[in-house]
Amino acid sequence: MACWVATTLCAGLIVALGFVLRRLYALQAGLPEMRAPAGGSLEFPEGWEKLDELLSMLLNLQECGVSHSGAVSREDFAMTVLDISCRLMKSTRGSIMLWDAPAGCLKIVAAKSLSPDKSQKLFLKTGEGVAGKAFASGQPIFVANPETDPRYVQPGSADAEPFISIPLLVKSKPVGVLNIHATGETESFAGYKAKFLNILAGEAAVMLHNQDLLDDLQAFCLEMVQALARTVDSRDAYARERCERARSKARRLAAELKLPDQMTRYIEYAALLHDIGKIGIDQSILLKPGKLTPEEYEVVKRHPVIGHQILAPVRHLGPVAQMVLYHQEWYDGRGYPEGLQGENIPLGARMVAVIDAWDALRSDRPYRKALTRAAAVAELRRCAGTQFDPKIIDAFLKIEAEEPPRDPAPEPRQS
Repeated sequence: MACWVATTLCAGLIVALGFVLRRLYALQAGLPEMRAPAGGSLEFPEGWEKLDELLSMLLNLQECGVSHSGAVSREDFAMTVLDISCRLMKSTRGSIMLWDAPAGCLKIVAAKSLSPDKSQKLFLKTGEGVAGKAFASGQPIFVANPETDPRYVQPGSADAEPFISIPLLVKSKPVGVLNIHATGETESFAGYKAKFLNILAGEAAVMLHNQDLLDDLQAFCLEMVQALARTVDSRDAYARERCERARSKARRLAAELKLPDQMTRYIEYAALLHDIGKIGIDQSILLKPGKLTPEEYEVVKRHPVIGHQILAPVRHLGPVAQMVLYHQEWYDGRGYPEGLQGENIPLGARMVAVIDAWDALRSDRPYRKALTRAAAVAELRRCAGTQFDPKIIDAFLKIEAEEPPRDPAPEPRQS
C-alpha cells in the first residue's frame, strides 16, 4: 500500500514541480513574469521549452509506470526510461543497469546502440568501472574521454564519446545506473540540462523500485494462493498434485486467447482456488464412492458460493472470487448458482470450467477410472455449446494437442 501512496503522490508532485521550477528558473535568470505581447503569444526562453519537454516526458513515464503497473516487465519499463532519457538529451546511445542482489552486481537491462557482446556480458560490482563508482557513491560521474580514463571498463573504438553515469536513487539508496553517451547532437551534460536528466533519473528510480515491490507482492500472493490450493487438495486424495497442472493450463490457455498479463494472473489464481469452497463441504460427501443423493448434490452445489465468500473480502482477489463463484455455470444457462448464460458468464469462469472438467475427466474418481485422452477430448467436444463455451474448447484442445500423451499404461493381461 505504501508504494501505491508514494506513486500517487509522485503524480501530483510532477505537476506541482512544473510551476515551481518555472518560477525558480525565472528568478535565477533574473527574468520578469512572462506576459503575452499585445499582438502575439508567449515566447519562452530555451530553458522553459526544455522544462516543458521534461514535464511531458515525466508524465509519460508516470502513465507507463502507474497505468500499466503489473502489465509491463521491468526490462520494458527500463527501455521506456532509456528512450525518454536519450530523447531528452538528443542522444542515440545509452544503457540502464540495475542492481541484481542475488548475483551481487549491476546488469544491463536496457540498451541502445550497444554491441550485443557488451550489453549481454558486462556485469559490474559496486565500485567497479564508472557505472559501479557512480552506483557506490550515489553521485553522477562525467567521463570526457573514455579511451584514456582508467575508471572505464572495456574501452573500445565505439566507446570514444563522452558519457555520464547517473545513479538511480530511492531515498539515497542506489537501485541502478543510467548511462547516456554524447552522440551527434547530444545536449551538454552541464547546467540545467544535467539537472533535468537527474530529475528524470530520480523519478524512474522510484517507479522501478515500486515495480519491484509490486512484483514481490504478486509473488507472495501467488505463494499464498498455492498454499491455499494445496490445503484444499490435501483433503481430497483424487485432487492431489493437480495445482501446478491447473496453473500451467490456465497460463497456456490465456496465452492462446491473447489475454493481458493481469487477467492471466487472475485466471491462474482461479484455476488453483476454484474448489476452495469445498472446505465447507462434508468430506464424506466429497469422497462418496457411489452416486450422490439429490440432497447431497444440493450440498455440493454450495461450494462456489462458499468459495466466493472466502475470497471476496480479499481486495486483491476480487476478480478471482467472481471466477470462482461462476465456474459451475453452463454456457446454455443450466448451471449454478445463478443460471447465467453465454458471455454473461465471466470469461475467466468459462476458462476455469474447461480446465476443471479436463482434470476431472483425466483423473481417477471414486466412481470411475480416468478417461483416456481420446475419450476426454470426445467428451469436451460433445459438451461444447451446452456446458462449455465452444471457442474456449477449441483453444483448450489446441494447446492440449501440443502436450505429450499422459495416458496410463495398460494393466497387464491376466494369464
